[in-house]
Amino acid sequence: MILRKLLLFSLVGISFSAIANEASTLKSFTFDCEAWAEGEPPKEVFVVEGDIKIASHDGSKAIKIESIPIVDATAQVGDSAAGASVVQARIFASRKGRSVPRFGLSVHGMSGHRLLVNCAKKQIDLVKSEEVIASAPFVWTTETWTNLKLGVTKGPDGNWKIEGKAWAQGTEEPKEALITHEEPAAKIKGNGKAAIWGTPYSETPIYFDDIKVEIEVKAE
Repeated sequence: MILRKLLLFSLVGISFSAIANEASTLKSFTFDCEAWAEGEPPKEVFVVEGDIKIASHDGSKAIKIESIPIVDATAQVGDSAAGASVVQARIFASRKGRSVPRFGLSVHGMSGHRLLVNCAKKQIDLVKSEEVIASAPFVWTTETWTNLKLGVTKGPDGNWKIEGKAWAQGTEEPKEALITHEEPAAKIKGNGKAAIWGTPYSETPIYFDDIKVEIEVKAE
């Protein structure tokens, strides 16, 4: 009989939890960018779309999404999950005139859930298959670091729980998730890599740093 254990994704601090068994385990990744040379990203960062580099910013190195071209730039990090997945990062972006960027994180590959900061609407959006399925108020401040966390975990009832947080650097992390959403097991495959996303509508760079990923994978 399979032994079931309750595993806590302690790195995100949102009480994200997942049910794992003897056929699965947790795997963690931390990317602070300091060990990487400036220029083309290392193999740990798989660029899917956009002009993405390693560059210095604000006294340290970060993953930089260039301001041109204006596309939904994205790069995957870590290994592919086979179950629950949690990702967090801090992100620096800025406005130019009335134009503002859009940026965020995702799990479970290109078709998985995305947590995006919608700067223009002063909210964060939970997106799946290009559809906004949940939103919450969030006031973004230009030229500051913003912290994001997104987790998708499977509960004892078999349903998936999606939780997201956003808060400004220098302020306290919210105790509760700003967005909580549930979906039945049949709607989520639970496979694929975590990723960063940025659309530089303001034609200014977007920077990602201190990226952390924790995933459930099949035990070897």
